[in-house]
Amino acid sequence: MTREPAVAGEFYENTFEKLNKQIEDCFYSKFGPGDLPVKRTGKKIKGVIAPHAGYFFSGACGAWAYKEIAESVFPRAYLILGPNHYGLGSGLSIEDWKTPFGLVKVEKDMVLGIKEKTGLKIAEENHVAEHSLEVQLPFLQYANRDKLQDIRIIPLVIGRDLDYYETGKKLADFLKNKDIVVIISSDFTHYGPSYRYVPFSTDIPNRITALDNGAIEHIMKLDTNGFKEYVNKTGITICGYMPILIFLSIIEQSETKPNLLMHYTSGDVLGSYKNSVSYVSIVFK
Repeated sequence: MTREPAVAGEFYENTFEKLNKQIEDCFYSKFGPGDLPVKRTGKKIKGVIAPHAGYFFSGACGAWAYKEIAESVFPRAYLILGPNHYGLGSGLSIEDWKTPFGLVKVEKDMVLGIKEKTGLKIAEENHVAEHSLEVQLPFLQYANRDKLQDIRIIPLVIGRDLDYYETGKKLADFLKNKDIVVIISSDFTHYGPSYRYVPFSTDIPNRITALDNGAIEHIMKLDTNGFKEYVNKTGITICGYMPILIFLSIIEQSETKPNLLMHYTSGDVLGSYKNSVSYVSIVFK
């Protein structure tokens, strides 16, 4: 069985040629890094946070993270952590995933290893309609064009049905000494009546930025508890907060240096902040 695309033609272009151009345009966008990835270096990264909205909005932000991936050492596999937007709970996928660029194979041995180590179940039904992992894949394929057939992923969608700290520690134990890069899929503040989150109604762009920055500061300090408390205190609508908490728990005892690459909002793209979603790109080395 293969996991078919759920949002091709909606969140991103559904043909090879159009998708390739769309991603290149994201790199050259005024919110993007300004140029395409160059050759790989010997640098290693542990993970990235990247957004998962439609490429028109968040693709330029994602391009920053995938430029880092493209220019770093190619790992054995990518563990992709994303939120479940449909309330279906957490679950691994062991199926290969299809995109307009071709098939992305799953590292099945590691999926089974994580299942055994953590107790997480394989739940393909939790992935069928979920976009948070899917939208990462065309960028991942583009970034690894020189290794297209060698890309392996471990897809894990996260609900609110688990203990993030316990899961993070079990994953950290499993991933120890394994050649894995983690991709954390998350958008940040969802502001406006469409998202039922209107904590302020004046100076909206600056206050959204300040709200995001408060969360980003805790991430940059690798402050798991501080990040959790900030989310609870402010009610900030970060859809991938559970995947972020799990990743922070994974790297808690390690020497890790985060670097904020880009932060902007859909309001910045449209010039309207009535409803706005924030996008952040961070690399962890």
